[in-house]
Amino acid sequence: MECDRLRRDLPVLLLHNLDRTWSASSISECLREVRTLRASLRRLGHTVTTVEVNDPDFASSLEGFDPSEHVVLNWCEEIPGLPHSEARVAEVLSEMNFTYTGATPDVLRLSWDKRKVKGLLEEGDIPTPRWRIYSKADPDGWHCFPSIVKPALEHCSYGVTHGAVVLNPDEMRQRLEYVLTAFQQPALVEDFIDGREFHVTVWGNGTLKMLPPAEMDFAAFSSVRDRVCTYDSKFTEGSEAYEKIELRLPARLSAEEKESLEETACRAYRAIGCRDYARMDVRLRDGLFHVLDVNPNPDISSQTSMTLGARLAGYSRGAMASVLINLAARRHEVFGAQFAETASATAEAV
Repeated sequence: MECDRLRRDLPVLLLHNLDRTWSASSISECLREVRTLRASLRRLGHTVTTVEVNDPDFASSLEGFDPSEHVVLNWCEEIPGLPHSEARVAEVLSEMNFTYTGATPDVLRLSWDKRKVKGLLEEGDIPTPRWRIYSKADPDGWHCFPSIVKPALEHCSYGVTHGAVVLNPDEMRQRLEYVLTAFQQPALVEDFIDGREFHVTVWGNGTLKMLPPAEMDFAAFSSVRDRVCTYDSKFTEGSEAYEKIELRLPARLSAEEKESLEETACRAYRAIGCRDYARMDVRLRDGLFHVLDVNPNPDISSQTSMTLGARLAGYSRGAMASVLINLAARRHEVFGAQFAETASATAEAV
């Protein structure tokens, strides 16, 4: 969807989560990001009202808005105090008949279960590292090393440290014991691909497009255990992983590699049932791109790979968000009909 073809008059409810137990600096940063995005959308012409999700009763904050007159830009990662609740946010929006950006509740819920995600990737014949789910601290004949051991029901590399990469059955047994005990959930063990890693954003419905992909550069690390995107690398400023893993954007890829990466990412997008936008984590080995994970609700903050990739593709932050709003608006009872009328009139004129 080109920038000049976006409907800029669509009224928007900018829904975002804010946890009042966060540090003062985190709250300040969140509010700054919200103000910046709101201003960017308003400069394009959108009417924007922000709605803060700060407790489970956030539906009451939406009761004064008419679903037939708004599109919701859903920028919620969870309801404060309720882990794994991003699907519940979408569920409430659906129950209230709001049209919103991003994935359905079923897909958001699915994405937390790595067993199901991996299974769908395999069913779609999409390359993904060899894997197995464990409920006991017994390698049980697994001999594919190095491997990585993760909690099977988490996002954002939660539970992933340099110790997650194991080199032999004894280390694997110890890490399985840690994950099973600390997280009280099954463990996912994967063949660890010690190769280039890419974060790939795809957007669209029907016709899909890959934004310029980002590469996570691990060149600063000599140990295989450190060549991984850990929780610290994403969220702990000052940590070695956060400071030394470099984001390369755009990733250096040949035309053939870029085409192959886009084809793999788009197939994964469709296999999981993503809508409007999603981000895939992908690693390259022996010329083949392997999908590690699919995130149907990636962050759209100003310094994320999606936002930076969109900027390289010619979209300001506001225009990027407007694309998502326009994609959702095509599902809207009123605005969708208007899109259809415009398309019909254009076809007749041609």
